[in-house]
Amino acid sequence: MLKPDTDRREALYDSEARLSWVLAALAGLIGAAAFMHTAGYFVTFMTGNTERAVLGYFHDEPDMAIAAALLLVSFLSGVVVASWCRRRYWSGHPHGPTLLTTASLAAASIADIVIFRAVETDKIDFVPVLFVSFGVGALNTSFVKDGEVSIPLSYVTGTLVKLAQGIERHMSGGNYADWLGYFLLYLAFALGGLLGGLLSLMVAGWAMLITATAVCLLVTCYTYLHLDRHGPPTET
Repeated sequence: MLKPDTDRREALYDSEARLSWVLAALAGLIGAAAFMHTAGYFVTFMTGNTERAVLGYFHDEPDMAIAAALLLVSFLSGVVVASWCRRRYWSGHPHGPTLLTTASLAAASIADIVIFRAVETDKIDFVPVLFVSFGVGALNTSFVKDGEVSIPLSYVTGTLVKLAQGIERHMSGGNYADWLGYFLLYLAFALGGLLGGLLSLMVAGWAMLITATAVCLLVTCYTYLHLDRHGPPTET
């Protein structure tokens, strides 16, 4: 039997871990698309949206406060709907939320193209961003264990806290497995954001949404056709 430390080291690079990096990078890319090509809306930063919703009126920005509140509702709705679908329909597909995220991004792309043709602007309108926020909420339910999210893909603050705690455990006699997984997850999210920032310099917002939709579709096909059939099961 493998020792616990050996098991943890192997888990750092297994199929679940690799998929988490891809999805974290996708979350970073989506967040960059929404932030760079809008009025500065957050679809991955619910802490910021909460503060905007509460404090926007103090800065004479009621519109931003309302927008932030709606983004929070959309994000929460994505989590609820994805969790409900996991329980009812995706018992054999633990990574089914990627399908819901793909559909949300596709709807956002279509809505943005329609609005783009109507008003001829390079900015992503607020309505498509609501679809994106819903999709990010759903994406965060991709990894569940014992009924709770085990790998929060866009919750960077929590990832950094766990990373710092792991570093302390390593310094106190542990090993690199205590923090490396959190570092790789954080790095994947940051690289996704960087890629999104670079793409925003070259393409319009609707093109970034289509790119994110295509990537998410590929990941969805991989999880449905391969990982959920041949990979390790995930508890729901």
